[in-house]
Amino acid sequence: MHADELRVAIAEWHPRAVEELSKLVRIASIAFPGYDEKPVRESAEATAETLEAAGYGGVRLIELPDVDHPAVFGEVAGPAGAPTILLYAHHDIQPEGPLEEWTSPPFEPEVRGGRLYGRGTSDDKCGIILHAASMRAWGGVPPVSVKVLVEGEEESSAEHLPFLIDGHKELLATDIVAVADGGNWRAGVPTLETSIRGVVDCTVTVRVLDLAVHSGVHGGPAPDALSALVRILASVHDDEGEVAIEGLRRETWDGLQVSEDEFREDTPLRPGVRLIGSGTISDRLWAKPAVSVLGIDAPRVLEASNQLVPWASAKVSLRLAPDDDPGGGMDALTRHLSTRAPWGVEVDVRPGSSGRGLRVRTDGPAFAAMTRAMEAAYGRSLVQTGSGGSVPLVPVFSRAMPEAEILMYGASDERSQYHSIDESVDLGELERACLAEALLFGELADG
Repeated sequence: MHADELRVAIAEWHPRAVEELSKLVRIASIAFPGYDEKPVRESAEATAETLEAAGYGGVRLIELPDVDHPAVFGEVAGPAGAPTILLYAHHDIQPEGPLEEWTSPPFEPEVRGGRLYGRGTSDDKCGIILHAASMRAWGGVPPVSVKVLVEGEEESSAEHLPFLIDGHKELLATDIVAVADGGNWRAGVPTLETSIRGVVDCTVTVRVLDLAVHSGVHGGPAPDALSALVRILASVHDDEGEVAIEGLRRETWDGLQVSEDEFREDTPLRPGVRLIGSGTISDRLWAKPAVSVLGIDAPRVLEASNQLVPWASAKVSLRLAPDDDPGGGMDALTRHLSTRAPWGVEVDVRPGSSGRGLRVRTDGPAFAAMTRAMEAAYGRSLVQTGSGGSVPLVPVFSRAMPEAEILMYGASDERSQYHSIDESVDLGELERACLAEALLFGELADG
């Protein structure tokens, strides 16, 4: 099929693509503990219907042990000898966050200014639409063998990834893994992500008293847990904001270089806030460690009384350089926190989850094919960026299928605000990303 025919097919189907994405976004498929699992199954079933309608065969749910978070699989065999590409996305989403801060309800998709708003529009239900559109553009008869895997708990857990990937290795066997869970550096700028950072987290708990006591009667000689905890947490950075945890790998980034003005344009910092750390912005985003305090358990201000807080906890997250070892990173983080306790207070540090980072190869035929496809779809040169976040599936795939090339891309852009309020996807960007994936099939067949 000629590139112009694919372009027409994608454009003609685009209104339906928006409808199908909207249908998926209406399903609150949050797979985090404590949420109803029924919408996750409903989302998996709706995803299966979307893929089957697009032309995939053998569409079925892959059930996970102990949870109702099914993945979805489908496939179409191509000509004998053609390469196989496995397309990936996930149908689960982040929690909606404060409802009152959304301009429109998160599960009532709305188009405003050429963007579709709603939770999951960009992360990552648009990835499902990419995989449906690329197959539909070829009329269900692609020039390569295509498999598709849509995961059901990417946002909440990596616990079942070994079961899903290693346990279905023959089913998922492929030459290329195409991960549509990323996006473009700027709207209209075709982007391939060539690395992801690793991540580890832990919970640190400080205890100073057996029970809360009067702050006037006992305060002065006796410390409170929050004061001790904030001293420990403050120690993870030096005065310039550089990560002060010893034993971590620090790398440099040689791809796209981001200016401070560009970073500030994308980040809703208050006007007087200075950037922290050292090195280029790109180094700090994609190649160096970054540590953040994600939450604290302690009395809320509204409920605080004149008592010394007896205990307090915090969750600390550490992003790692792509080639750093998560086991070593976890050891470094927990060691740092457990040895910074002031005044002899009791400190308990409990390791949490971890995920490995990765640098993908950029010299393979699939990377070259996707570069040509994206440049044709977007009409301009491609750039390479890293992913500051972590996609747990990618390193698992890399370990299970070391010979497979990995491509990371997507339809989100600098305004998508995934994981935040008013998440959205640019509908023009969605159409271009769908076209790029359809063109990729042809480039792989010709290559």
